[in-house]
Amino acid sequence: MRSARAETERPADDAEVEYELPEPVPSFEHHSTTSRDDAEVPHSLRIAAAWSWRLIVVGVVGWVLVRFIGTVSIVVIPLAIALLLSALLAPAVGWLLKLRLPPSLATFLVLICGIAAVAGTLTLVVNQFVDGLPQLTDKASAGIRQIQEWARTGPLHLSDDQVNQAIDSAQDWINLNTSQLTATGFATAATLFEVLTGALLVLFATFFFLRDGRKIWRFLVRLFPVNARWSLSDAGDASWATLGSYVRATVLVAFIDATGIGLALVILDVPFAFPLAALVFLGAFIPIVGASVSGAVAVLVALVDQGWIVALIVLGAVILVQQVEGHVLQPLIMGRAVAIHPLVVIIGIACGVVLAGIIGALVAVPLIAVLNTGVRRLARRRPEVPPDAVVVTAAGLRPE
Repeated sequence: MRSARAETERPADDAEVEYELPEPVPSFEHHSTTSRDDAEVPHSLRIAAAWSWRLIVVGVVGWVLVRFIGTVSIVVIPLAIALLLSALLAPAVGWLLKLRLPPSLATFLVLICGIAAVAGTLTLVVNQFVDGLPQLTDKASAGIRQIQEWARTGPLHLSDDQVNQAIDSAQDWINLNTSQLTATGFATAATLFEVLTGALLVLFATFFFLRDGRKIWRFLVRLFPVNARWSLSDAGDASWATLGSYVRATVLVAFIDATGIGLALVILDVPFAFPLAALVFLGAFIPIVGASVSGAVAVLVALVDQGWIVALIVLGAVILVQQVEGHVLQPLIMGRAVAIHPLVVIIGIACGVVLAGIIGALVAVPLIAVLNTGVRRLARRRPEVPPDAVVVTAAGLRPE
């Protein structure tokens, strides 16, 4: 009976036998990792490491780029100045092209008029400085003697040695900071040959930027992959529009600043009114810092020539012009297209001074404005074309 029961309960050879499967082992893989070892590292630490090595790569590339620009600065600086001049003069060339003038002739006429205006202004400024410099030197010497006398007989009661030591220290500090400010900016222009080479490069680059700028940009865009050309072209057009708006707005703001301060100097009969107004005009191209420094020079000239009362009035006029510029002119003329936070402007100017002196301070803010617009355009997603959209081509209209 036992044998028969065992035979009936034995499964056939081809029958399926159920086996108990082992419990599945839990997986430790994470969606952001490729191995189990990485999953053991805390998520915050992995994110910090990923940011760190990417920042290191970006920093190394930036350092190499800065070193390369410093090596070829004799070429980069004239090209940067030529870009600024091209952005300023491009509307005039466009207006002449609308009058059916050839591109080369229109560009040549605009360049000649610009050079004549700059040369005439510089000649007038230099002549006025040469004519009035002896008188200003005498009054400056008299003002320094008055300050020395006040330091000895006033509330400070300083001795002659202390006064002379303070004057020497102040002079050494001014010389040291002036040399640090201008050494980098004029290091490549130490010889007459380099100055002439840079000036000629600025002229030729400005001419070809104005005449063939669109062709040059299209050639550069074609060097990139096809999928990136539309985004680069759009970002380049927006950046160029921003640069043009910035330069033209800066020129207009600088002219208004120079006119306001110059009128105050003329009314108060301060010498060198026109040269000081020209200095304010040039200084306004360095936002926040340049106009303040040039205005301080005007206050010092008024102090030396007219005394404390006139100097305080000039100081009030400079502050008033600066307030109108910062709260009315800049937002109204430049608008939101080139709006940059003042802290970013100060940091950019400081970095520009450290890296390239006066030239660095001049190009720092427009460079930040251009990069801001370009990066924002590149980060913007390209709109998708609907299936039934119609695209305009050279051959006519065709459905997409």
